[in-house]
Amino acid sequence: MTTTLTTLSGNPRRGSRTLAVAEAAATRIVGLVGGSAPVDDRVIELADLAGQLFAPEHPEADAALARVAGSDVLVVATPVYKASYTGLLKSFLDLYGANGLRGVVALPVVVSGNPAHLLSTDIHLRSLLVELGASVPTRGLGVVESQLGTIDDVLDAWFADHGALLRGAVTARAGAEAAA
Repeated sequence: MTTTLTTLSGNPRRGSRTLAVAEAAATRIVGLVGGSAPVDDRVIELADLAGQLFAPEHPEADAALARVAGSDVLVVATPVYKASYTGLLKSFLDLYGANGLRGVVALPVVVSGNPAHLLSTDIHLRSLLVELGASVPTRGLGVVESQLGTIDDVLDAWFADHGALLRGAVTARAGAEAAA
């Protein structure tokens, strides 16, 4: 069975440091849950969809919404602006109805210039994902800009603390799908 993993970047700039952190986390997740099973890994940069989100019709955004909702694992990354996730990310996620992410195992990722804003990882972003029905079995991954040069060390520590729980949630989801 193929595991579907989607990395969603809410940074309004393409190719951002936020995306780099999210992709590094996604790579770790592939190693964690992939094993011998294939992983369908895809990146969605909301910067590419910004012009469509408020249009009456938005076929590319609709395709992205379907991909995200159909994912087994979702890495949602955002920089912190004024102690919160970006308006771009919120605008995208607002297109889901209640429980639009039901059954998706999600990892919230925040990159912040100020360590005090890392609280938004679990207080704001994690809460939003849970409100949409996602399963968020672990604390989020909060990274301060000063840690970007040592991101492997940050990820080593985070996955040492939370990797088994994340893997268990993904495995449980796969088992539930197989039984259905």
